[in-house]
Amino acid sequence: MSELERAEPEQHPRPTPGPYKGETMNYLRGFIPWIAFAAVSPAGWQWGALAGLLLGLQRVVQDRRAGVARDALILEYSTLAWFAALTAFAFARTGSPVQNWTGALSLGWLAVTAWAGLAVRRPFTLGTARRQTPEEVWHNPVFLRINVVLSTAWAASFTVTAALVAAAGAAGLGAAVTIPVQIAGFAVPAAFTARYPERVRARLA
Repeated sequence: MSELERAEPEQHPRPTPGPYKGETMNYLRGFIPWIAFAAVSPAGWQWGALAGLLLGLQRVVQDRRAGVARDALILEYSTLAWFAALTAFAFARTGSPVQNWTGALSLGWLAVTAWAGLAVRRPFTLGTARRQTPEEVWHNPVFLRINVVLSTAWAASFTVTAALVAAAGAAGLGAAVTIPVQIAGFAVPAAFTARYPERVRARLA
């Protein structure tokens, strides 16, 4: 074998299965409607719900125009369904006590979305991951396993955070407790999403 032939594999490395750099930000982009809902709701929960609905719709339209497949938009379609229902209810029943539980209910909905995706073997992180990786690794068992682990982390965090927010609300602890808890509920799985694929790549290197 010639020296050039021995060097060729190093010149054309095989893509490593797993999310690429910058993907964590793409995950967080999917939660922008939820962040907007939390930010706008102090002015009225109906307006927060409407903001979430409009931003969620904008996200879906942009992604579809960019050619993103429908099955890669599990979180986005779930977001639209939630905020469509919540907006209709909030404008019809502005004074409903349900508004005091929207934080826990929203996180519960996200948890259901994440767990349902795992149950049907369609982890919601898979859509975002496929936008960041070459098609040749989409069916790699390691790639799929990474996304199962990531989606499980998000699902578990949403579940625990929803329970904690509900408990804090029942105890009358207020926003001083519930807001930091909700922030942690997103920050912890986001940090895990940023680091876990790198650890897998390091093991495979």
